[in-house]
Amino acid sequence: MKTNNKSLETNYLNALLEGKRKEANKICLDFISTGNSFKELYEHVMKPSLYEVGKLWEQNKISVATEHLATAITEGIMNSFYSEILPDKYNGKKVVLTCVEKEEHQVGVKMVADVFEMNQWESFFLGTGFPISELIKFIKEVQPDIIAISLSVYFNFTRLKQMLNQLKNEFPQTKLIVGGQALSHLSDNDFAEWKDITYITDLHLLDTYLKNLK
Repeated sequence: MKTNNKSLETNYLNALLEGKRKEANKICLDFISTGNSFKELYEHVMKPSLYEVGKLWEQNKISVATEHLATAITEGIMNSFYSEILPDKYNGKKVVLTCVEKEEHQVGVKMVADVFEMNQWESFFLGTGFPISELIKFIKEVQPDIIAISLSVYFNFTRLKQMLNQLKNEFPQTKLIVGGQALSHLSDNDFAEWKDITYITDLHLLDTYLKNLK
């Protein structure tokens, strides 16, 4: 990362909390213009700021409206960069990405989808509110190489486990990866039964995983 400034993250967070889209967008553009990548923007500016927004919301320090506005601003900025992220050609590999059922936060897995695109993977980003039965139908149609699932709220951890068991039974040959803010609270024991599932903690690790994948 060519810009190492903690205040940048703070400035972006403040712009989100104050609903200042133009200011938030300028912070992102300035970050990219100094030679940083979109992956670094996601990992070092947007992600920590949204994690903080989530904490403030859980602690009832900000309203639901403020939390939703911060998310919408970030997602809008990401969409404005999309044409620059799309690869010239795909490498023939496909990924299906979605959230755990009942989840309402999709920005994190959207970042993951973009990192797949940066690595020339064709991504099928389904977002939130996708029932497992419909997901299974879609995966049978697309036949992806990887299925990626995001969990943002720990309350839905049981749903994630059920979802992974169903997907493993239906698609035993397809790689499964999981990630999301909620998983950072888990212990090694919680992951013990997931030896055949890859837990991705951040976008840099995802990038390395994809580049080394055979």
